[in-house]
Amino acid sequence: MRVITGTARGRRLKELEGMETRPTTDRVKEGMFNVLQFDIEGRRVLDLFAGTGQLGIECLSRGAKSAVFVDRRSDAVKLIRENLKVTELTDRARVVSGDSMEFLKQLREQFDLVFLDPPYEAGLLEPAILHIAEIDILAPHGIIVAEHPAGKALPALAPPYRLHRTYRYGKIAMTLYRRDANTESEE
Repeated sequence: MRVITGTARGRRLKELEGMETRPTTDRVKEGMFNVLQFDIEGRRVLDLFAGTGQLGIECLSRGAKSAVFVDRRSDAVKLIRENLKVTELTDRARVVSGDSMEFLKQLREQFDLVFLDPPYEAGLLEPAILHIAEIDILAPHGIIVAEHPAGKALPALAPPYRLHRTYRYGKIAMTLYRRDANTESEE
């Protein structure tokens, strides 16, 4: 598992032992960043259910302003910190050890990009999407990137959020939600 491009291009990231964490495959990651390539530079990123931290690290390598990584597993948190050190990206990163859903409940900041890739069987993806829209943590024109099994349909959201598009990569799918600009007119 390597960083695709940017300042940390080619750096090898460490992976977690065991089967509990399923890193995003190279094919999906490449497709994801081809879609997002013009939406990263200068943006604030939230990598929930971060695992190895590879998605947020890829964003930092590509010029994201900052990234927050959240994972409940202490071995994952330790590994994210190690991967940030290896890529020399710790100065723009914050790593949070704790439950991702609890983190969302206490959140008081906005992000431009939110990555959601919880363990598929945990049933956390839909609640996370709905909660993000409810507490409105996405900045105007922000994007939620949700990775999920290809056969699973994700919920539609009320404006200003909208389900933008789903991309399929074999058995894995990636769904993008976008937040429209604020609609209040300035007079």
